[in-house]
Amino acid sequence: MDHQPSNGVSDRRRDSRLVWFLVLLNFAAALGVTVLLLVREQDRGLGLLGLAVVGALGPIVVLMLRRETMSGDRELLARLDDVQRSVRRLADSSVLSDEARRALNRREERDILCRAIEEDLAARNWDAALALIRELADRFGYRAEAEGFRARIDDLRRQSLEQEITEAIGVLDGLVLQRRWHDASLEASKIMRLYPDSPRVEPLRARVGQAYDAFRRDLERRFLLAAQADRTEEALTLLRELDQYLTPVEAEPLRELARGVIGRARQNLGAQFRLALQDHRWAEATRLGQQIVEEFPNSRMAAEVRGMLDGIRQRANQPAPA
Repeated sequence: MDHQPSNGVSDRRRDSRLVWFLVLLNFAAALGVTVLLLVREQDRGLGLLGLAVVGALGPIVVLMLRRETMSGDRELLARLDDVQRSVRRLADSSVLSDEARRALNRREERDILCRAIEEDLAARNWDAALALIRELADRFGYRAEAEGFRARIDDLRRQSLEQEITEAIGVLDGLVLQRRWHDASLEASKIMRLYPDSPRVEPLRARVGQAYDAFRRDLERRFLLAAQADRTEEALTLLRELDQYLTPVEAEPLRELARGVIGRARQNLGAQFRLALQDHRWAEATRLGQQIVEEFPNSRMAAEVRGMLDGIRQRANQPAPA
């Protein structure tokens, strides 16, 4: 008595055949498309032949599968239909020209290009962004959008340039506040070379000169006020600083007043030196004597003090009596 295979065994055999048919179908599709892509520039006919084989094989395999599943599984049939549609789409796409595929993918490529432009703008990579913008306008035809990107680049460049100029002027102002006039003049010249088209940098050299003149006039006024009020030490300090700013012609009107200030300062310092000697304050006398020699090296008083300093130093270095 013949035994019929059980339903479970039959289902497994059928499923096994279906799996092999699906594998064959996918392999044939991949092979046909590969043939087309490899020979499309040299022998397009051969590629089309391979694709025709795939196109013919797909329906045959599906019919065989349908025959195997006449009793069968609706879900499996639907999956087979999906496979057949996918194969057809793949075949249709493979025979398209590069231009046709580009037209189908135009929006996706445009979105990728715009994202790349945004990244270059964020990184301030202007040249790379402009190259992509030209691609967006010339290749894809989005000219209005490309002009919008160009306007943004112009605006961002202008903002960046203004920020750089502001920072450079800040450095220049710091040099002026420190009264480093030579460095400030060099910095002004450098800024003018770097940004020759900016109206903000044109007056910078004159600005340094005006600050220099204003400080010199203020220094001279303070010296005159101190000398008039007989604040000799203050006047002498201001005179030494003022001497760096005055040309011989500018210093001439102040010469007599300066001699008077210097004379009084020398006399005051000499009086303090003599009092320190009389009071046996040897350390203070040493300091005052050294100051006379340094500040008035060509005076008669300085010559006298030089002859006394060694003895005063010896006394200052002697231990105090118990």
